[in-house]
Amino acid sequence: MEHSSLWKEEDSLHPKRLQEAFAKAPPEEIRHDLAHMFRALGDPTRIGILLALRDGEMCVRDLGIFLGVSESAISHQLRTLRDLYMVRPRREGQIIFYSLRDCHVLQILNVGLEHFLHEKDEKEASQ
Repeated sequence: MEHSSLWKEEDSLHPKRLQEAFAKAPPEEIRHDLAHMFRALGDPTRIGILLALRDGEMCVRDLGIFLGVSESAISHQLRTLRDLYMVRPRREGQIIFYSLRDCHVLQILNVGLEHFLHEKDEKEASQ
């Protein structure tokens, strides 16, 4: 992140920490792309597709059956996921199979799921 010209060291309560934050922050373009990826994960159909692909590739028809939506709707969501480098296609004749693009996508899903289930368990335990 570019060092803001709008701040002065004496304005900050913790200038050393602020300098560290500036030094480690990714460029604005990367922050924008990351926010776009997380917005995409906010759609239940797209999350369902990614979760279904955790254990291996699936074709559009089977993803539609699994999620209870049309093949057209699945294809539309897969286009978004492809554009975000989250899934990759593989053609076999007339059938296109999709899989998670790499281990990072799987890690994002697993950490998110683990976090949610952990918080849910803690909430239930405290009731």
